[in-house]
Amino acid sequence: MTQHIFPRVDEQANALRNAATLPYHDLLDGEVVESALAEENLKFRVRVYTPLVTLWTFLTQILDSDHSCRKAVSSLNAFLICQGQPSVSPDTSNYCKARLRLPLSFIIRLVRKIAELLEQNASSEWLWKGRSVLMVDGSTASMPDTPENQRVYPQPVSQKPSVGYPLARFVTIISLATGAVLDLALGPCLGKETGETGLLRNLVKGMKAGSILLGDRSFGSYFGIAALLERGIDGVFRMHQRRKVDFRRGRCLGITDHIVIWQKPARPKWMDEATYAQMPDEMRVRELRFRVEQPGYRVDEIVLATTLLDPIVYSKEDLADLFLKRWNIELDLRSIKIVMQMDVLRCKSPDLVDKEIWVHMLAYNIIRRLMVPAAAKAGAEPRELSFKGTLQALTAFRDAMRMAGPVLRAELWQEMLVTIAYDRVGDRPGRVEPRAKKRRPKQYDLLNCPRDEARNRLLGLA
Repeated sequence: MTQHIFPRVDEQANALRNAATLPYHDLLDGEVVESALAEENLKFRVRVYTPLVTLWTFLTQILDSDHSCRKAVSSLNAFLICQGQPSVSPDTSNYCKARLRLPLSFIIRLVRKIAELLEQNASSEWLWKGRSVLMVDGSTASMPDTPENQRVYPQPVSQKPSVGYPLARFVTIISLATGAVLDLALGPCLGKETGETGLLRNLVKGMKAGSILLGDRSFGSYFGIAALLERGIDGVFRMHQRRKVDFRRGRCLGITDHIVIWQKPARPKWMDEATYAQMPDEMRVRELRFRVEQPGYRVDEIVLATTLLDPIVYSKEDLADLFLKRWNIELDLRSIKIVMQMDVLRCKSPDLVDKEIWVHMLAYNIIRRLMVPAAAKAGAEPRELSFKGTLQALTAFRDAMRMAGPVLRAELWQEMLVTIAYDRVGDRPGRVEPRAKKRRPKQYDLLNCPRDEARNRLLGLA
């Protein structure tokens, strides 16, 4: 007879509230999971890999240094045996089929709900002038070279067929205060309107009024800023290199600091006439320039465009300091892509690729979920703690917490928070490091033709 872990939905809910039923129970709030389940109206069948078991196994796979399905199923079996439950088959095919059944929308809801919960509980001391600051940036991730992936996420046109890899582009919205991923837009790298600004337009509607969006020069366009203002959101962006700035014009607020009127440009091809007609004919934008005194910084001067017009509330120095904090999202993306190994995806179909990316975001937010209480307990800010150190602490304490009783489990939880708070990110002003690697790569030739063709050449068949 096929064994199952949770025979009824109400028993799942009680297990989530009252027991350490699955790994990461303490990090995924039971009410949040229940709410997402209810909103998705998921129906549970009597099978081993229910949506919850599949999700937690998927998380185990992402958070482990070994991302293989075989290791994930083995970890699930180890946990089930410790809990007195019958083990599942070591065959990974059932788990892979369960991942296909897992709704992507359920994972997305969890990512957004956890991020929203962290934002709601963020200390007022972590905000910027009492306002929530959102950072935006984009990146890419490659994946296995399969026909299915190539159709949805084709490789760059500069690469030869069967030599390159499919490439996905994504844009993230990350909180400056908590470091949580609030939202994400995903698409192929196909040129016009698949770029970062096009993906950002899909995210604006989910941003809350009163927040501030902080981004680099590619996001500070006229229509991008107009869309933000329509929703009551301010922006701080680096000035695009094509826009000319003349500080002799406009209303002077100080040295290299003024307010000017931007005129609506011609309608771009991607925008329909009705939307273009609704755009304002002009907008007031503050432009300012400041010098960067930090040694090793790649530029000496930066020009900003912002909708924060009040020079008393938002001084030039305040805005310069805020923009330099934008570098945090570069570090966050490095944590996601390098520390969590999302730079090279492993799924062979586009549906699973999308889920793999979103589960990475869920795992990332789970780690941020740990850093927030650890920072609050230590009287620090989440940005002062090490992301990699938190992941290491979670991995180290996870196995012991699986087998511990309620009392010991609570002690381990508190000790884990202390360990996380101890590992601080060093404040190293003026640090300069060369952008170069010391360790040399192995001397292998690059593959410049399809692998079958190269193999035939070695066998003398070509």
